Amino acid sequence: MIQLKNIKLYRGIKCLVEEASFQLHPGHKVGLTGANGAGKSSVFAMLRGELHPEGGDLDIPPHWTIAHVAQDTPALPDAAIEFTLDGDVELRQVEAALREAEALEQGERVGELYARLGEIDGYSARARAAELLHGLGFSQTDLQRPVSDFSGGWRVRLNLARALMCRSDLLLLDEPTNHLDLDAVIWLENWLKEYRGTLLLISHDRDFLDAIVNHIAHIEQQRLTLYRGAYSDFERQRAERLAQQQSSFERQQREVAHLQSYIDRFRAKATKARQAQSRIKALERMEMISAAHVDSPFSFSFRKPLAAPDPLLVLDQADAGYQPAQPILQRIMLTLRPGERVGLLGRNGAGKSTLIKLLAGEMPPLKGDMVTGKDLSLGYFAQHQLEQLRPDESPLQHMLRLDPQTREQEHRNFLGGFDFRGDMATSASGAFSGGEKSRLALALLIWQRPNLLLLDEPTNHLDLEMRHALTLALQDYEGGMVLVSHDRSLLRATCDRFLLVADGKVELFDGDLEDYREWLNEQRLRDKANDKAEKPVATPSVKAQGKAERHARLQERKPLLKEIEQLEKKMATWQPEKTQIETALAAPELYQQADNSQLLKLQSRQLELEQQLETAEMRWLELQDQLEALPEIA
Repeated sequence: MIQLKNIKLYRGIKCLVEEASFQLHPGHKVGLTGANGAGKSSVFAMLRGELHPEGGDLDIPPHWTIAHVAQDTPALPDAAIEFTLDGDVELRQVEAALREAEALEQGERVGELYARLGEIDGYSARARAAELLHGLGFSQTDLQRPVSDFSGGWRVRLNLARALMCRSDLLLLDEPTNHLDLDAVIWLENWLKEYRGTLLLISHDRDFLDAIVNHIAHIEQQRLTLYRGAYSDFERQRAERLAQQQSSFERQQREVAHLQSYIDRFRAKATKARQAQSRIKALERMEMISAAHVDSPFSFSFRKPLAAPDPLLVLDQADAGYQPAQPILQRIMLTLRPGERVGLLGRNGAGKSTLIKLLAGEMPPLKGDMVTGKDLSLGYFAQHQLEQLRPDESPLQHMLRLDPQTREQEHRNFLGGFDFRGDMATSASGAFSGGEKSRLALALLIWQRPNLLLLDEPTNHLDLEMRHALTLALQDYEGGMVLVSHDRSLLRATCDRFLLVADGKVELFDGDLEDYREWLNEQRLRDKANDKAEKPVATPSVKAQGKAERHARLQERKPLLKEIEQLEKKMATWQPEKTQIETALAAPELYQQADNSQLLKLQSRQLELEQQLETAEMRWLELQDQLEALPEIA
């Protein structure tokens, strides 16, 4: 059991939490919530022993194993599956001891170690590690790839797999869904439901929290309060508490006003002085109730589009992909009209981002036609577009560059709706967090009055309040929309219909998100059945025919293998440069220079390389999936 007794937690001179007292029992699954900067990550650091409370007592059983997701992953030569297996420290210790005991021919010791290996499920460890990696979106061929080959987002997934591999008593997960697609989010949700230890989870995904947690620990106004139930239950309880608090506050303010009025009127009158003094003391003794604060810092809406062509865009028998001989999607028939809200569903690597890029005009159709309406105005948001922000310019400078004709105060008012107020509006964006950069990119997109929105994972790094504000804005948006997101709450609240991207096709999905969960389960079961299917034994007559088939299959693979080789060469060039930049950014003297141009230049190049690696990695995985889909070469 974890017990907090009157905990007071500081970060520097700032008090984050005070007088926190509650217990967490084994098996509790707790969502840790609160505004950005409230102290959620500091609470995790305290539980890991990296930050110590200024007051009170924190009791965690000393024998408990604590697992968390590492923030950084060095460019290791270890295979992905070996890196994941390292998460089970005792397993690795037993394996090392076994090798030593066998080398020294210590028979009794070998027997003891094999017994312990069985007790900790060591014989199934490699299969469990493979299952974790598959669930998080890695293909079979990825398992033996070195960690250094993977880009930033995929290394985050590797760190998550390693944390899940640990046989922990306490699991700390800070925004685990940020770099996952919807398939991986649903898989992780199911895995965490079955987790038997104590879980503390920071997440801005309402559906994810609701499905997993049975308690919410909320930080607000330096108070850490434990609520029973899922996130929706917490919202209801908090709303009721705030309503009661506001009512008490208003009642107390009326009482204070009455007392103060009496004091002001009769303080100077000798006959009433005693009564006035008693009322002054009553005011001093009164424990003041705070006003309830429920205001979101975000308030914005899409400006009405200047035009509404109908249809906005039409795809007619269009093929999409990178090579004409190997299209990822074929014969797409799609018409987008004003007011339509379309959500894209499909497994990792199926081609959802490829379709979005086709619609955005970032790649032409390989075959067929794409016809755009007159006065079409696209608003395209994807994570790689964050690198188009100028790191040396502020949000206000970005707005003035975008629209120099509008008065500065109007731009400031608009940016305030995205919580860029005061100094934030004039601070260089290069130092912003991922969430702040996403908010700025969305603000710039919304200002341009698009009549067709293409949104590829717009909620990455956005907190619950910003996600809620975006949901409300999208519900009132008058144009057309195509959305890819792992946030089911956003999909459910804003999409009128879903398209399924699977098996090289784009088709209407006849169902909701629960039906899609069932579809995913069926696909996974089918994959497992295919993996277990025995390969047919070739007869002499089949072998004679197989030679020609083998040559044909080699020809099919040739362009894919060639592109894979080119991508691997590029990644092999980019990765060392990224490592050099990371080393340079770790040097303290860089941040002490008066001229920060070198720092901004390095940060900009680092972001560019991360995106190039991410894009190349996604394409590499798409190619690998296409290779796996081809018939095997005998």
